[in-house]
Amino acid sequence: MNQVILTKDGSILSKGGQIGNNPLMYLGYQAILDEGYTLRSYFEMFGKYPDLKKLNAFFPTYMEQFKASPQSLCLYDGFDCLEFGKTVEMIGFPGKPRLEVYNSLYGVCKNKTMEIRSIPLENLLDMPLVLGRLKHIVFGDKVNVFEFDTVFNLFEFIDGIVWELGFQGTLICEIRR
Repeated sequence: MNQVILTKDGSILSKGGQIGNNPLMYLGYQAILDEGYTLRSYFEMFGKYPDLKKLNAFFPTYMEQFKASPQSLCLYDGFDCLEFGKTVEMIGFPGKPRLEVYNSLYGVCKNKTMEIRSIPLENLLDMPLVLGRLKHIVFGDKVNVFEFDTVFNLFEFIDGIVWELGFQGTLICEIRR
């Protein structure tokens, strides 16, 4: 599989050089994160490759939040890093079984994963970001989760992170009597 390296400054490299002005042709390439990659690096990538912002309707909102955030020290003490992972889950048994495949972005502290939904973007930007493993859950058995090495293509990485961020700050509605 062809690979691209995502660098700390937001550049995308292929075979040792920058990819140029047409990043869309690299969406199917395996994404490798360079050492020191952060969520800020992810957002810097869209400044260098504006066409990538067309991939998801949430980008304008998150780019505004990114630009309004402090330039450094955007950290959350409760996490060691952020991890982007993939899950394959077999569900619906007994009944009509089905298979769901999805990506997730979560915080990691001492090898335990935690949701990031309640944490503002400005507290996550300088957290180290790593690629996780594939978790295979069979019929809801979260006790015996199988984990495998896996790859993420550039599209999965870009879309998966902004999709997860789209759940941040969701307002809880109350029905008033």
